[in-house]
Amino acid sequence: MPSWNYLVEELARQPSDELKADWLKEQMPSSLQAVSRQRNGRNVLLYGSGFLQKPRLPVETLQITREDLNGFMSCIHGMDWSSGLTLIIHTPGGITNAAETIVSYLRSKFDYIEAIIPAYAMSAGTMISLGANLIFMGRQSQLGPIDPQMLTVSGSVSAQAVVDQFEQAKQEIVGNPAAASAWVPILQSMGPVLLVDARNALSYSESIVKEWLKKWMFAQDQKATLKATMAARHFNDANIHLSHGRRIDRDEARNQALMVEDLESSQDLQEAVLTAYHVMNLIFERTPTTKMIQTSAGKAWVKASKQPILN
Repeated sequence: MPSWNYLVEELARQPSDELKADWLKEQMPSSLQAVSRQRNGRNVLLYGSGFLQKPRLPVETLQITREDLNGFMSCIHGMDWSSGLTLIIHTPGGITNAAETIVSYLRSKFDYIEAIIPAYAMSAGTMISLGANLIFMGRQSQLGPIDPQMLTVSGSVSAQAVVDQFEQAKQEIVGNPAAASAWVPILQSMGPVLLVDARNALSYSESIVKEWLKKWMFAQDQKATLKATMAARHFNDANIHLSHGRRIDRDEARNQALMVEDLESSQDLQEAVLTAYHVMNLIFERTPTTKMIQTSAGKAWVKASKQPILN
C-alpha cells in the first residue's frame, strides 16, 4: 500500500490544482475498498475531521454535530446492512447528543459495527467507538475521556470540575462560615442551575455508554452489567484523567475489559487503513475540506471552508 511519502510525491506530479483534487478524490474510495477486502467485504465508512490541519477554524465546523446525521444517512443509503459496518473514525469529539443520535441511527441499521481508530477518536468520538462491538487500535491510536464539558461565562469547563467546586465551597463554608465571602462571587458567576446541569450531563454520558457496552461489546459476557458499569465510569471520571484531552491507549482500554484488537495484527489491514488515513489528511491539508464522510462504495458527504485550495 502507498506510504505517506509516495502519496505526497504522486500528488505533486499532478500538473494542475484541478487534477490534484481529482486525484485525491479517486484515492479515498480505492483505499477504503482495500480496507473492505481485508474485512471480508464489510461496508466501510470513514468519518474524519480536519481538526489537525485547520485548528483556527470555529470548533463547530470541525466537531461532531447534529448535522452529521445527514451525512451518515446519505452515505449508508443502499448498503447491504446485513454485512455489518467498519467505521474508521478520526475526530476531536463534539456534541454528546449528536454522538447518541449517530450511534442510535447506525445501530438501527447494522447488527455488527467495528470501529477503527487510526489516530484520534476523542470525547464524543470515544463515545461512538464505545458503541461498537469491537475496536481496532494501533500503537499510535488513542481514545479519550467522555466527561462532558460545560459552557460558562469563563469558557468551557469540565462538568466534574463544576460539581467538585461546589462541593469544595460547601465543605469550606460549613467548616468556616467566614469563607463564604470569598466563595460568593465565584458561585454567583456560575449560578445554581449550572450545578444541576453538570450533574445531569455526567450521569447522561455515563449511562448511555454503559447501556451501549452492555448491549453490544459485552453482550456475550455473563458479567456484562458489571463490566459496562466499571468501563463507563472509568471513561467518565475526570478525577482519574485530570484532562479532557488525556490519551487513553489500547492497553488502558483493555484494562477496562474493552474488546480491542491490535491494528498491527494484520499487516494488510494496517496498511489499507493508514493509506486511507494519509489520503484523508492530504485532503484536509491541500483542499478546503473540513469534514468528510466517505464510503467504500464511493459515496461522500463533505463540508468545506473558504480556505485556499491546493498549493
